[in-house]
Amino acid sequence: MRHAAIPHAPTVPLPRLHRPEQVAEVLGCSTWWVKDRARRRLIPFTRVGRAYRFSDEHLAEIIRMNEARPALPRQQTPVTPTRKSPAPQPASASAVPTSRLRARPPRRARQSQFGTAA
Repeated sequence: MRHAAIPHAPTVPLPRLHRPEQVAEVLGCSTWWVKDRARRRLIPFTRVGRAYRFSDEHLAEIIRMNEARPALPRQQTPVTPTRKSPAPQPASASAVPTSRLRARPPRRARQSQFGTAA
């Protein structure tokens, strides 16, 4: 019995998977950081068995995720000095009474009043 030939699909190159050590070297960080972020699912990764592996797309996405853009410069509006009348003071009847805070004496001073020897 002869088997019919099965036409093969065009071969697609498999993505190259990088180890955390290689990713850390490219990013300039520690291997611990890469593994910790993957463990907490803060960066994309592929799991092969118990090992973390990263494709080129994962690496590019990690770089994009941690990229910091400069803030847009604020447009400076010309400030014209104007004289304002002083704000009216609140009436003393509606003001909440306040009490002055006093600092506690230092611990050394409090211990010496009891005559204890340290």
